[in-house]
Amino acid sequence: MPEIRFQVEWPDGSQEACYSPSLVVKDYFTPNQTYTLEDFLDRSRTALQIASDRVQAKYGMPCGLALGQLKAIEMKVSQYQELPEPRVRVVRFIE
Repeated sequence: MPEIRFQVEWPDGSQEACYSPSLVVKDYFTPNQTYTLEDFLDRSRTALQIASDRVQAKYGMPCGLALGQLKAIEMKVSQYQELPEPRVRVVRFIE
């Protein structure tokens, strides 16, 4: 399966490369697009779950890396929920 990373910029300006085992994230994110925190989280949950499901269909088990990345995103998002109108920018895809 083609894997990909998507670089995000968090509300505090820090950046992080996030992992997906599938290119499906390209269906949910656009480079240089900014998303509300909740929208980013919803899109991440959907895309990474689909990616994990694709791995399970092919290899017989879900993708621990995709699910781990989702947990990391959920933890990171929780740090910014108190900010007024927090936004996350998807900077680029790294293939």
